[in-house]
Amino acid sequence: MGKSTFFSAATLATVEIANYPFTTIKPNRGIGYLRTQCVCKDLNVKDTPVNSLCIGGVRLIPVELVDTAGLVPDAWQGRGLGNQFLDEIRKADALIHIVDASGSTDLEGRLVAPGMHDPLEDVRFLEKEITMWLVQILKRDWLRIARTVESSKTDLYTLLEERLSGLSINRKHILEALRKTGLNADKPTTWTDDEFYMFVDTLRTISKPMLIVANKIDVPPAEDNVKRLKETGYTVIPCCAEAELALRRASEKGLITYLPGDKDFQVLESTTITEKQKRALEVIREKILKHGTTGVQEAINTAFFNLLKMIVVYTVEDVEKLSDHNGRVLPDARLVPKGTTARELAYMIHTELGETFIHAIDAKSRINRGEDYELRDRDVISIISAKKRA
Repeated sequence: MGKSTFFSAATLATVEIANYPFTTIKPNRGIGYLRTQCVCKDLNVKDTPVNSLCIGGVRLIPVELVDTAGLVPDAWQGRGLGNQFLDEIRKADALIHIVDASGSTDLEGRLVAPGMHDPLEDVRFLEKEITMWLVQILKRDWLRIARTVESSKTDLYTLLEERLSGLSINRKHILEALRKTGLNADKPTTWTDDEFYMFVDTLRTISKPMLIVANKIDVPPAEDNVKRLKETGYTVIPCCAEAELALRRASEKGLITYLPGDKDFQVLESTTITEKQKRALEVIREKILKHGTTGVQEAINTAFFNLLKMIVVYTVEDVEKLSDHNGRVLPDARLVPKGTTARELAYMIHTELGETFIHAIDAKSRINRGEDYELRDRDVISIISAKKRA
């Protein structure tokens, strides 16, 4: 499928990549980067990033990526490395599902001729495995939870949040799942098995949003399969992880100039590059970059900005100099959920800052913002508190 290749390309981590099933036994962890336009050029300043990078006005913000062990059918029942995989996704905010768009890998991870396997089966398979895993977890205590709701003042949202907190499922997710399904939260003992399954399946889609990365886009019949995948309603990113890995390695060796997510690259004239290397790079340009990008960086950005609805906010102490107390300009680019308020941002920085919050200053407009002000993407914010600024 190419998930370890995707992970290696996204992080430049050294992982085992092999052309046989389930190369990944233990999860690999690495750092990828979100790509966004930095505000430094808008504000006409030279920035000195601390928690991220800025290259030519492109801000690269680090995020953690985990390459998990592969799944086989009935993994939720403990088959294969299922328990290990499912345990890893407990803390996941979003899932990037790498599928072989060429249809040359079956559900068991075996290689088949291109077009012999339907990648839509991979999507349905993973959906079922995760839903059944959640069903198992909830089913154990469901009768007790349902009866407690109906015999006391404790609501279903609170009990489910307590039960599912270790899976990064919160009250907001639960409320949204109940709203979408229209089930009676006051009478959960009346739910049928089908309604219970429907609720859990809906909760999965909300709490573990999934992005489909259609890998091996350069291998026929991948393009036709991408069209079919998009018809499922999922966000689908065409991708060639091998091409991205090749470009990043070439950039690392100083053969080309290339920034993850670029639509092209430039071969450096001053380097010694063989004809074979030149040809390989041209093939990537002709066959892969015709789609726009290799898809790897686009996938990471889409997972955070579209699925998780994150925004980037810059925090400073000195509004005039746009700096922290050490004089570093635009030092921190922070990822926060859309809808985060000024006071919530203060708490994210430091508990004391949130507790002693007075107001925030929008450094672009110099307007004071109250505690309920909802942050916007690319805001530059200074928090004013009774103790200090941030």
